[in-house]
Amino acid sequence: MKANIHPDYQAVAFHDTAVDKYFIVGSTIKSDRTVEIDGQEYPYVPIDVSSASHPFYTGKQKIVASDGRVAKFNRRFKNIGSTSK
Repeated sequence: MKANIHPDYQAVAFHDTAVDKYFIVGSTIKSDRTVEIDGQEYPYVPIDVSSASHPFYTGKQKIVASDGRVAKFNRRFKNIGSTSK
C-alpha cells in the first residue's frame, strides 16, 4: 500500500438521538466533536435512525398486505367471463 493516501480509520461513537443509544464503530468519518464513554474519548457523530430505533428492526413496523397483480386482475375482470348464453 502507498503511504499517506488512506484516511485514518478509528473508533467513532455514533449517537442515535431518537433512543439515546451509542454505537462504537470503526469508521473514517471526521468529527470536530468528541464524547467520553466508559473513560475513553471518541469522535462524536449524531444520527437520526439506527437499528435501535428503526421500525423494521424494533418490530413496530406495520406491514401493509397488498394483493399481487394476478389478484388485482381477477378482481377487476371477474364478471366479464360469467355471462350466460
